[in-house]
Amino acid sequence: MTFTGTSLRDLYRLKSAKRKRASSYDPTGGNRDFLRFYPKERKDICELQGSGCITHIWMTMAPLDDSIEAYLHRKVILRMYWDGEKQPSVEAPIGDFFGMGHGVTRNFSSAPLQMSPEDGRSLNSFFPMPFGNGARIEVESEADNPIKFYFYVDYEAYNKDIDSPLRFHAIWKREITKGIKDNTSNEFYEFGGKNTTAEDNYVILDAEGRGHYVGCNLNIHNLRFTQEWNWYGEGDDMIFIDGEPWPPSLHGTGMEDYFNTAWCPQQEVCAPYHGIILGGGPNWSGKISTYRYHIQDPIMFDKSIKVTIEHGHNNHRSDDYSSTAYWYQTEPHNMFHPILPVSDRLPLPDILPFNNENQEKYFNY
Repeated sequence: MTFTGTSLRDLYRLKSAKRKRASSYDPTGGNRDFLRFYPKERKDICELQGSGCITHIWMTMAPLDDSIEAYLHRKVILRMYWDGEKQPSVEAPIGDFFGMGHGVTRNFSSAPLQMSPEDGRSLNSFFPMPFGNGARIEVESEADNPIKFYFYVDYEAYNKDIDSPLRFHAIWKREITKGIKDNTSNEFYEFGGKNTTAEDNYVILDAEGRGHYVGCNLNIHNLRFTQEWNWYGEGDDMIFIDGEPWPPSLHGTGMEDYFNTAWCPQQEVCAPYHGIILGGGPNWSGKISTYRYHIQDPIMFDKSIKVTIEHGHNNHRSDDYSSTAYWYQTEPHNMFHPILPVSDRLPLPDILPFNNENQEKYFNY
């Protein structure tokens, strides 16, 4: 069975499927259209049967009293399971999964992911997520307060087998990168040295199987305090396919270049497949959020893929990196490392005192 696409050009074609939805609607007919989650509570929000494909997810949440809880979108975890698997194929803080890190939300629009008004708290995904004999979505709240959680999971139900063995995956990670000591010239710190191994690069994705990588969002908190040129980027992307050695067949020229921007950008822009949601402050200080989705140009692999990027040229910089990678692959997938506890997921303060204690804690010298 071949399933037609969803472009404007395909809308007139007959589709052999039924549109279905799981949602948080009030089954009594009232207006309590949400699920309650208490701190430390983990439960399924939907379990789908048979063969099908999730085509759209909408979610939003708030404390029960409609207040704003700081970093709520880093405290709530989203997991997805396909075809009865015991280990999740998707595991990420909910805000990061929907395209933006740092535990905050902001209005932005890309082709597969959007955050919409009010203030980006309406979370949307249009990634197709096929399943052969069932799908399960789980939410875990580590919020400080009870929350109400609203959702739609829109999907197509099929009466025949799905037409691909590939399943959707997403994984989040965070790392305070370890660079060199900042006691050299600024020119060497930003541009010096040569990286001919990639062994210390920040790793966005390391997967085994067959499939294709379809992109990531990357969030950086610039932790360097200086009056000199303080551009956080300059690191090349290096994507290794099927265990190839350095230099990989996909070797880039700089972080902003991989994200389809140029010249140490700070301007915020949202295009269908790339964008900058947060551009940082003066001299590239503070927090940055950017994305690149390989929708028209997925990166295929037959055995494995390792998606990496330097943290500053030659991995000189020590900054707070986090990312969510998205890909499709055959099962089984590599088991994910346990997600960081909530205390280690929360963003660092916007301004850190520059003292020896913080150097030891965050830079690990």
